[in-house]
Amino acid sequence: MRISILGGTGDIGEGLALRWAFHSNHDVIIGSRDAEKAHTKADEYETELDSRGVDVTINGFENGMATDRGDVIVLAVPPYHVGDTVESIADRLDEDDVLVSPAVGMKREEEGFRYHRPGAGSVTRIAADAAPDDVSVVGAFHNLPAARLANLDADLGIDTLILGDDEDATDIVRMLAEDIDGLRALDAGGIANAPEVESITPLLVTLAMHNDGLHDLGVRFS
Repeated sequence: MRISILGGTGDIGEGLALRWAFHSNHDVIIGSRDAEKAHTKADEYETELDSRGVDVTINGFENGMATDRGDVIVLAVPPYHVGDTVESIADRLDEDDVLVSPAVGMKREEEGFRYHRPGAGSVTRIAADAAPDDVSVVGAFHNLPAARLANLDADLGIDTLILGDDEDATDIVRMLAEDIDGLRALDAGGIANAPEVESITPLLVTLAMHNDGLHDLGVRFS
């Protein structure tokens, strides 16, 4: 498949891009509001993979052009940009496209991070409300440690929770998730459950802050 990662120059975007390009045969496309930045990061990712013996082409484009080229579009942008980003690419989306939202609203306080639940209920719901009616939205990759994901020497051995109201779309994202070695996808139900899933992330970050040896913390359910 062709996976376009909007915000693919950021932390979670980098990790997903490198892992898919390293572990699978899917085409990876980097999107950014700045086309030159997308080109530069795509070249950096290619260089990293080449150093590991993987000959792959990663292209970078402005977000709209990246959307045109993708079958699955990952919204790896800050939570407060999700709605605007979806609206900016809405006319570039086809009915068979799948939008994926990994963003989580958080705010930092003295003792740690708190879940900042948006008025819509979740960031995944913001994406779904902004998307055209015929485009499916799936929540996934919320609780992944970005630095660990981007470190191709690190074993993952963690889970990601998949949320969506369209079974075919969630099946596609589950398949893409499990194409990454060491990542297991679990069904967490519909988008109505997104607040509970998204709220796990600030807990993980807070635990990492307060406990030595728990940096880049992920979750494994058993």
